[in-house]
Amino acid sequence: MTIRHATPADLSAIAALEAACFPPNEAASFETLRTRLAVYPTHFWLLYDDNGILVSFADGMTTHHPELTDEMYGQPNLHTEEGVWQMIFGLNTHPHHRRQGYASFLMNHILKETRMQGRAGVVLTCKEELIPFYKALGFACEGVSASVHGGVVWYDMRITF
Repeated sequence: MTIRHATPADLSAIAALEAACFPPNEAASFETLRTRLAVYPTHFWLLYDDNGILVSFADGMTTHHPELTDEMYGQPNLHTEEGVWQMIFGLNTHPHHRRQGYASFLMNHILKETRMQGRAGVVLTCKEELIPFYKALGFACEGVSASVHGGVVWYDMRITF
C-alpha cells in the first residue's frame, strides 16, 4: 500500500471516490473538492493498493478553532496551515474495498503525521454506526454534533495528542 498527498491531477479520481462513498446530500461536489485541493493539497491523503488502485482517501483543513463546523466544509479559506487542529471532512473507502483495513491504515498514518507536525489533535464527525471504529483508533465521542450537514445526525469525535 502507498499513501501520498494529492495533486490537481487527482481531482477526478477523488471526486469519483467521494461520490461512491456518500449519498449526494452528504458528498462534497466536484467544485468543492477542486477548491479544497487548490488551498490545502497536503491535507488530502490518498491510499493506493498494491495494484495502484485508489481505494481510500481523507481530506480536511487545519484551524485553531477546536470544533468542526458546517461552514468549514464549503469555505476552504478558513484553513490556517499553522492551525493546531486537523479537521477530517471524510474518510472515504470504496465500497468494494471496505472491511479490509484500508481506512484504519490510512487514519493511523494521518494521526502519526498530524502528531509529528505538533498539532493538538484530530477532529471529525461520523454517523452513529462508525463510533466504535473511531473509538478503536483512539478517538473519544463527544456526543451529538451541532452539524446539520446533509440533513443527518452526526457525532463529534476527537483525539487529542
